[in-house]
Amino acid sequence: MIFKQHLVFILYSLCASVFKVAGTKSKAKGGQGQFPITQNVTVVEGGSANMTCRVDYNDNTSLQWSNPAQQTLFFGDKKALRDNRIELIRASSQELTIKIGDVSLSDDGLYTCSLFTMPVKTTKAFLTVLGVPSRPEITGFTKPAMEGDIITLTCSTLGSKPAANIRWFRNDKEVQGSKELNATGKSFTVRSSLQFQVDKGEDGVAYTCSVEHVSLSNLYTTTEVLEVHYAPRLEISKPQIDPLEGQYFKLECVSIGNPIPEPVLWSKDGGELPDIERMIVEGRELTITTLNKTDNGTYRCEASNHLGTSTAEYKLFVYDPNALGQHGPDHALIGGVVAVVVFITLCLIIVLGRYLARHKGTYLTHEAKGAEDAPDADTAIINAEGNHVHAEEKKEYFI
Repeated sequence: MIFKQHLVFILYSLCASVFKVAGTKSKAKGGQGQFPITQNVTVVEGGSANMTCRVDYNDNTSLQWSNPAQQTLFFGDKKALRDNRIELIRASSQELTIKIGDVSLSDDGLYTCSLFTMPVKTTKAFLTVLGVPSRPEITGFTKPAMEGDIITLTCSTLGSKPAANIRWFRNDKEVQGSKELNATGKSFTVRSSLQFQVDKGEDGVAYTCSVEHVSLSNLYTTTEVLEVHYAPRLEISKPQIDPLEGQYFKLECVSIGNPIPEPVLWSKDGGELPDIERMIVEGRELTITTLNKTDNGTYRCEASNHLGTSTAEYKLFVYDPNALGQHGPDHALIGGVVAVVVFITLCLIIVLGRYLARHKGTYLTHEAKGAEDAPDADTAIINAEGNHVHAEEKKEYFI
């Protein structure tokens, strides 16, 4: 009985061993048919990249990571390359994850994960390193620029991968520049230029260069304000009321120019101001405290900067308030006279029109017959009057 039980146990163990061996061979065969699973990784220069390789199942076959130069980084949990930036995150029969710190553009490329079956199975993963562009710099500003100059502004940024995009703004409005692209190793140098002729309208205008790139969460910008020097231009601002004797009167010399044209010089009729007690100059203003007839004349203001000189003139005529009234010329009287003239003209036109309409298409024939043969003037008149008696009978009408 004991012998029979021992025999059954031996047979059972033998069958279990056979099934175990068959299962192991089947699993090994399945492992030989699969490929490692990887994913592409994108990282900003200076950051860290985790490279992961997985298999669904494994019979203790090793996994390996290699760099683009085909140097082994890790074989299982064994580090093969002396690079302090590379460290092991996880190593098992089904996963190998490594970390590359302080990534540089030289780390960019294809990495290989290998599964050491027979034959060896490999899968590629691309590590994309984004090159961060430098902050933009604007060159070409000449401070100050002179009106009429042609200047070229250039905005540059270095080290971008892929190439950065540059945009120009004049104040808040976008303007187009010409782009230039140069490759330096794996990174790019990007430049964009604006060329234009400056005038006084460009003075104080802000030019902004903006850099866009996939590695940036916020735009890089830089701004320069253009300063333009130009010759002065003057005009005299005067009161809206007519100048009357005895009144206070002020003129202002309004000037534009860069640098600001100064000092402002006032003169009258080509000479100095004749009465400095009543004619007071304060900066750009000329004030006459009490006007009189002697103030009539041409007043001129003059100002200069290093680019030129400009002048402006105003002809002053002082009115007598007793002759014109306190409010200047009697515009109502002038308007009344004009109205009367217009009315009389219209009446004459109407009368003339009616006369012409009444006599339209009529004329007299033989009205002076007999006058030609008269011996003297009196007889001619008598003959003519005789003809007029029958004039009504000689009228001819036509349409």
